[in-house]
Amino acid sequence: MMTEAFVNASVTPLESLDMLSPYEVAKLQDKSQGGLYRLLRQCALAVLNCGSEMDSTRMVLERYRKFDIQISQKHRGVQLDLINAPASAFVDGELIQGIREHLFAVVRDLLYVQDEFKDCCDGLAPSAVATNLVFHTLRHANAFRPHVKPNVMVCWGGHSISRPEYEYTKKVGYELGLRRLQICTGCGPGAMKGPMKGAAIAHAKQRKAAPRYIGITEPGIIAAESPNPIVNELVIMPDIEKRLEAFVRLGHGIIVFPGGAGTAEEILYMLSILLREENDAIPFPFIFTGPAGSEEYFETVDRFIADTLGERARSKYEIIIDDPHGVASRAKEGLLDVTAHRRKMGEAFHYNWQLHIPLDLQQTFEPTHANMAALNLSLDQPDYELASQLRCALSGIVAGNVKEPGIKAIEEFGPFELHGEPALMASLDQLLTAFIEQRRMKIDFEDYQPCFRIAREDKDRVSSG
Repeated sequence: MMTEAFVNASVTPLESLDMLSPYEVAKLQDKSQGGLYRLLRQCALAVLNCGSEMDSTRMVLERYRKFDIQISQKHRGVQLDLINAPASAFVDGELIQGIREHLFAVVRDLLYVQDEFKDCCDGLAPSAVATNLVFHTLRHANAFRPHVKPNVMVCWGGHSISRPEYEYTKKVGYELGLRRLQICTGCGPGAMKGPMKGAAIAHAKQRKAAPRYIGITEPGIIAAESPNPIVNELVIMPDIEKRLEAFVRLGHGIIVFPGGAGTAEEILYMLSILLREENDAIPFPFIFTGPAGSEEYFETVDRFIADTLGERARSKYEIIIDDPHGVASRAKEGLLDVTAHRRKMGEAFHYNWQLHIPLDLQQTFEPTHANMAALNLSLDQPDYELASQLRCALSGIVAGNVKEPGIKAIEEFGPFELHGEPALMASLDQLLTAFIEQRRMKIDFEDYQPCFRIAREDKDRVSSG
């Protein structure tokens, strides 16, 4: 058995973030409940653990339980002292450049959201405050290109996909890159890495200057989905809801590859926006795609959407199987529509202010047992509201699968229980069972234990998934 290698090192930023106030340094060192040390340590470890095949925050923290990070001010600026850091982050004793950039992106975003945004939105309604928080965080991370035509394609999909599916994501990314489109993903492995890798080759062929590989994550998931090494713009949003909003405000279209509960959560989030009447006239390319052999995944998701949300929801996306060229062509066509619409409406190219996102999609959903059991899983409500409730259910399952607080809650109180209308619960049961059978819930699928139970009120029957 190989012995884990660790490294002690001191690191300074090369360009930005070379000055912090004593107050900011104290906040990052503060180990109390209100301090940032715990988040800093967890996010920094995730960045340093790039390339890991673990998808459980708890497993990562346990393996590197002796890891520590200390921050101080020197006469040259900020210095991070890394203690017992993963050796894989270093080459010949030097921290890999991309990992260094990600490490200081962590410091930048944790401090900014914590301190600098508190008073910038006085007088705005709660929903507008959330949208402006997303805007200011992205702007602070230099994520906007104000005078560039819409060209950012968001790619969603699972981190534990099969090898043929991963190779397919690279082919799609390659076709997108040939069309000079930029790539934004959740920053992790699998379907988040493949499109960037493919686009990088195409961008090199096209001699594209300053290609963008944007990774958007949040502290609760980053340790389970460490940033892949191709990401050259890492942004850490404060929670999953603002992460999701950042995707649709910054991106100009979305491509969905096969995935599991997390990908289904993202799909339902987007549908809960596109189904609202206020957004009917706003073009937003939304494409599901995978290689030959992955049809079952999209058939499962499509059937679930038809059975629960109906045909109007199905009209909001298209499914293209085994055709990377066709996917990229449709994406490019869609972006032409986006560009024309924004010009007509006088809308910014770099941030989608016009898209209406209601407060219930912006408020943090805490996946406790009580909150999961209280979800309104009934067909007797508007389709966009049902999509939002189903999104929360899937978000809770993701938390129970890979996030430390969710895993701890399952260990203490048992699986989450979901209650609702019998027909709807039967459809949800079929969806989640299919994800398990297709080995899409976790990387270690052979040992997967469902973190949920589907309660059917008519027969008082409980399914273990």
